[in-house]
This record gives sequence, C-alpha cells and structure tokens, in this order.
Amino acid sequence: MTAVEASVPKTVGVIGGGRMGSGIAQVFAVAGAVVCLAERDPAAAVAARDRVAMGLLRAAEKGKLAESADTVLERLILVDDVAALPAGSDLVVEAVPEDAALKIRVLAAVEQVVGEHTVLASNTSSLSIGGLADGLSRPTRFVGLHFFNPVPASSLVEVVLGPQTAEPVRDAARSWVAGLGKSEVVVRDSPGFATSRLGVLLGLEAIRMLEEGVADAASIDRAMELGYRHPMGPLRSTDLIGLDVRLAIAEHLTRELGERFAPPRLLRDKVARGELGRKTGQGFFTWETS
Repeated sequence: MTAVEASVPKTVGVIGGGRMGSGIAQVFAVAGAVVCLAERDPAAAVAARDRVAMGLLRAAEKGKLAESADTVLERLILVDDVAALPAGSDLVVEAVPEDAALKIRVLAAVEQVVGEHTVLASNTSSLSIGGLADGLSRPTRFVGLHFFNPVPASSLVEVVLGPQTAEPVRDAARSWVAGLGKSEVVVRDSPGFATSRLGVLLGLEAIRMLEEGVADAASIDRAMELGYRHPMGPLRSTDLIGLDVRLAIAEHLTRELGERFAPPRLLRDKVARGELGRKTGQGFFTWETS
C-alpha cells in the first residue's frame, strides 16, 4: 500500500472517558487537535481529565512534548452528552464498552449531531464494522480505528475497513494515524480483525497452560519474551487489556469462529472474582493501584 501524507484533524470527538477513550483524547490533543471528550458520568469525566493530565505530565518529564502539558490540556473539552459535540468535527471516535447494541446507539446518536463530512470511527477490538454501520445513514463515512492500550505508548493503530467504507475515508484514517506518529495496518472487516484474533488465541492458550500447571505465569511470559522476542508476555498483556475485555472478545470470537476461542475456566473464574488485571490490582499478576 502506498504511503500517505501525515495530517491531523482540527476537531476530534471522543465518546467514552475510560482508559482507552482518555488515551485517544490525549494523543490527538498532543498532535494539535481540539478534542471534545463526551462522558455522561461526572466522576468518570473528572477521572478522564485527570488521566490525560497525568499522562501529559509524564510525557513532559520525559521530554516528549513540544508544548507544555497545560497548553495541550487546554485543547481538551469535556461534555456530558454527544449532543454537545461540535457539528464541524472532522472525526468522532467511539470508545464505549464492547457491547454492539450500545455502540450502534451511540454512533447513530452522534451521526444526528455532526455534519455530513465527519468521519465516524469505532475503537472496537473485535465487533463487526459492517454490523455497527447498520444503524448509520452514512456508512461510507464509517471506519474502524482500533487503538492499543496504553494508547500514548503504543505505536500501532489497526484501520478496519467496513463493507461500505469509502476510499477517501480510508485514506484520511491512514493520514491521521501517521499524524499521531503511529503506524497503521489496514485490514478488512472480519471477526477479531488481525490483532485481536491472533492476540486472543495466544493469550487463551497461555491461560490454559497456567491452568494445567505447565509453568507459572512469569515463566510462560518470559518464554515468549526471550524465545520469540515478544515485548510483553501473553498473560501480562491480558492483565493490561483487562481480563473482562479479553473474556468478552473470546466469547464473541467463539460465536463467530468456533470452539478454538472458547475461554478457559480459569479466565471465567478470575473475572467472576473481580480479578480483572491492572485496573483492579490483581489478575495473573499483582499490580500497584493508584
């Protein structure tokens, strides 16, 4: 695929202020965009702003910001409803939980607010882009932008083309990814795309190995890090993503692709106990919580 010229959208909307949404908001604000972050829950909105502010301070301390953290943070606007998104937004990214019905409702509501030129994107890691587009009147303006956690540190964005995604939208998405200083892979709409499909399969097998007593969690991860040069082992990666998120994706892929994606009992048990990984302080490893 030919290279594209890097660019940054002037105005970006982000729906959902969780870890992914706040990370997406941060990278676009750092790149120079005015970012409108929609989060209905007041406490979650405050947490999102604090998360972005802390991320910016860390980046500034490492010399990775061309501007002051305060200057970048001024480009972040919090709103409590998608109706408050600017009609002239160039791009709106939804980053709400992996629930197809919820995402469809959110995207349809956003489409009623923004202009016809606005590109809508989903940060889904496994749901069908074509399916999510069913509730849209302009599906040609819709694309998948699958960011990775933690968004500011990750170098990859998966651009997922739905059945009706227009070529100019594909090109704009690739250009914006380049404008963030990240790299893209373009994939067609299929269950789990490329990254989740491979990543989940590896993660599930690592959990089965742990369940069977093949080795402890640290040893399984170290085997992949040293033997295959993976920057992070599959169990620590699962902790970072969230065990609940990995379980939901595995269940979706099981329905779509078969029993090879069936979640191990250990994963179900940990989620039931609330051991969700880094965000709760306990998963396959113990994490410090702030």
